[in-house]
Amino acid sequence: MARRGAKKTAIVYNANLNFDRVGKYLSYLEEKGLIENTSREYKTTEKGKAFLRDYQKMKEQLII
Repeated sequence: MARRGAKKTAIVYNANLNFDRVGKYLSYLEEKGLIENTSREYKTTEKGKAFLRDYQKMKEQLII
């Protein structure tokens, strides 16, 4: 979702979480350099995109 950029409200509704919880997750992901907040939108960083690619590969390997 944040690959193209998403506002916090859209993330809350799509993730079906409340604003407090999403705020904590977004802060954590920003601290880790996986997303960035640019002009009120959250976008996935290159590091975040690499993480998602690696995660998808591991997920595929674990499916039997």
